[in-house]
Amino acid sequence: MSYTSPSAINQAVPNVQQVVPFFMISSMEKSLNFYLDGLGFVMTRKWIDEGRLRWCSLELGNAALMLQEYGPPHPGHEGPPADKKGVGVSICFQCRDALAIYHEITSRGIKARRPFVGNSMWVTSVVDPDGYKLDFESVTDAPEESVYEGR
Repeated sequence: MSYTSPSAINQAVPNVQQVVPFFMISSMEKSLNFYLDGLGFVMTRKWIDEGRLRWCSLELGNAALMLQEYGPPHPGHEGPPADKKGVGVSICFQCRDALAIYHEITSRGIKARRPFVGNSMWVTSVVDPDGYKLDFESVTDAPEESVYEGR
């Protein structure tokens, strides 16, 4: 098997355009409050089922994610897992200025981790209402393991 052989995956104009995280959530209302009002996402598409918003696509800048609320369990659809969601997974948003994101979201009442430098990037993290971890990162020349001193 050759990793350099031409294929549909390696075309000049790629077929795959974007990866979009899809989070199963317990409360659409709580999640929309967090993502729209707290983080500044915009809803771009939605699915309404039996009069309730069950799925939506959200965007922030050039990044996107999808949310779908668990419905009542029935054949082919599972209920919420008993385990903690998102363990070991972080969604990393590459930003021009993660410190600006930190200031913006904390001014809206979102609890965010104080920015620090890791892997030559400022990193601030939040956890959504269902326990999914989101990191906002931007490249910096600040020394590794620096902690942001601003407010």
